Amino acid sequence: MKKLQSKCLIFCLIAALLLPTAYAQESSLETSAQAAAQTAMAYSEAVSVQYALWQDGEAVLSGHVGVYSKTENTALTDDHLYGIGSISKVYTAAAMSELVTQGKVDLDKPVTTYLPDFKMADPRYKDITVRMLLNHSSGLMGSAGGNSFQFNGQVLDYPLDHLLERLSTQTLQAAPGAYSVYSNDSFSLAQLVIERVSGMDFTQVLHKYFTEPMELENTLTPWDSFDRDRLARTYLGAETRHTPAETLAVLGTGGIYANANDLAQFGIHLSCIDRLMGDEYASGMWPEDSEGDALAYGLGWDSVHMFPFSQNGIQALVKGGDTLAYHAGLVVLPEYNMSCAVLSSGGNSIMNELAAARILIDALKEQGVEIKEDAALDKAEFAAMPEELTKLSGMYGTSTLVYQVGVEKDGSFSLEIFGSGKPLTAKYCADGSFRDEENSMLFRLIPEENGQVYLYQKVYSPLPGLTTMCNASYVAQRLPEYTPDAATQAAWTAREGKGYVQIDEHYSSALYGLSGVYASVSFATSPSGYMISNQLTGPDEATPFVQIPGVGSRDSSVIECYDKDGVEYLRINGCNYMDAEYVNDIYPGSASRCTIQPGESAHWYWTGDAAGKTMTVQVPEKGGFYVYDAAMQLVASSWLYGDTSVVLPQDGAVVFAGDVGQAFHITLK
Repeated sequence: MKKLQSKCLIFCLIAALLLPTAYAQESSLETSAQAAAQTAMAYSEAVSVQYALWQDGEAVLSGHVGVYSKTENTALTDDHLYGIGSISKVYTAAAMSELVTQGKVDLDKPVTTYLPDFKMADPRYKDITVRMLLNHSSGLMGSAGGNSFQFNGQVLDYPLDHLLERLSTQTLQAAPGAYSVYSNDSFSLAQLVIERVSGMDFTQVLHKYFTEPMELENTLTPWDSFDRDRLARTYLGAETRHTPAETLAVLGTGGIYANANDLAQFGIHLSCIDRLMGDEYASGMWPEDSEGDALAYGLGWDSVHMFPFSQNGIQALVKGGDTLAYHAGLVVLPEYNMSCAVLSSGGNSIMNELAAARILIDALKEQGVEIKEDAALDKAEFAAMPEELTKLSGMYGTSTLVYQVGVEKDGSFSLEIFGSGKPLTAKYCADGSFRDEENSMLFRLIPEENGQVYLYQKVYSPLPGLTTMCNASYVAQRLPEYTPDAATQAAWTAREGKGYVQIDEHYSSALYGLSGVYASVSFATSPSGYMISNQLTGPDEATPFVQIPGVGSRDSSVIECYDKDGVEYLRINGCNYMDAEYVNDIYPGSASRCTIQPGESAHWYWTGDAAGKTMTVQVPEKGGFYVYDAAMQLVASSWLYGDTSVVLPQDGAVVFAGDVGQAFHITLK
């Protein structure tokens, strides 16, 4: 999200040149809604966009742009379905609220009250309450849902069967309630609470409390029986062949399907649940100047004060959702009983949220309510800087990248992604901030009560055709100088440049299609003593250091190395990767066989001397193969595209994945 926001200034310049402006003068709400959808699709390169606006329990408008399929002669309609991804979290929050109303759940009781078998390696887990699951302040590392993302249109065993087992070996990234940082596992745990208390599975809960009484016939889960061709087609990259139906097994976290009309109608229902709309983010560490930021967590909501409505005194609730293929945005205005949903195949949730905001702004204007959209940083004069601020120079990290911050005696400030060589520059101002020459970006280095120093950023990014986006948040945390002991440093230095391949993802896992089954160890973009922001705490362990509210420390993970039968493995969030040095070349002869052995879900080969030959595979019923080029980009797949033959690439890789005992018969010519 943060990287995307930083790109939005560039998008604005591109849009000014490429996108027509005539629509801004159109008086028709239908026309402006179409324009907003088209603009969102252009910014994010979506394949299709579907939208709907509801007010006072009635549909005001709905529509769509783009195509159902890149190759099929099938018209896109308002009845096609999309994955709504993490917008499923507000359904989870609403279901929990229903149980609270029934007196079956107390939000402020420990999770262990309802899940006595929930245990962790960190004793603080006993302090996690149900409320903390719903406002992202549980302290859980992030996402432990292996095999949660699939391309197959069917489902595996119950998806949360192994969640408690995986969490049982984990520690927390922070004390429960210390701050809110986006947490998928928290909502998976909340789903388990709902199921245990209600005595129903999540699909049954969804239908009993919401879809049946509200007649939401187009809101479904992978456990429902329906025609998967109703799902808008999805694609990987520039590929013109569509993937099988995407399935998220973690329903309460991100697995619901809907069309825009159903989602917008449900938004009207959500506007009546007051307990979900509180300022939950403010109960823990959070920047003082955060008004308008994209995140201001409620229960289930990403923000309960979406900009630009917030600067007009109007409460706006917003939730975005991103799967690997689908993207969704929902914006609700409780005061006006209005709700707008925008869904897409391809694209991204931020553009969909802004398109929904644009439609709502235009609808309010027709009702005589003007929304001020422009915003700018307040004025500040450049000034002499206190010399002690130079001590705050250094490395600032998130769970995924590191920034290098420089503060000089003359008040100059520089910020760059470590190793990129492309710094942003600013100068010290009398109000204690650093600003660029145009006063378009503001930075502060803020010591917090927890003893850590945070990099704060505030910027307004207007997107022509949509609306203005605001970022006012902690974007990184200062990484202190850290020196591991000699044995630890030597062990990790020896791993520099090593690759590891995933061995326990199901053959239908979407990670194969996104090359997410390959990991490597590199310190090129890490400070000394760290792997990104994980401190090298032992010869076989790297432990997360940063604690950043919002999204900066989301999906943190202890990285562990272990030895099994003389082979080294990496374990990240319960997923296991094998040292790629132990991957053999595929047999270059005319015929061979690969059988999945006990203890593995996937078996890897390098193309070796077989590169350039045509490989033909007889694929078993419960398995599939994937072929990658030297850059580990997917070039063929039996599971995704029905490929049975492929010319093997130079320095490429092949993985055969399936149930134990499944045999792949291979011929090479």
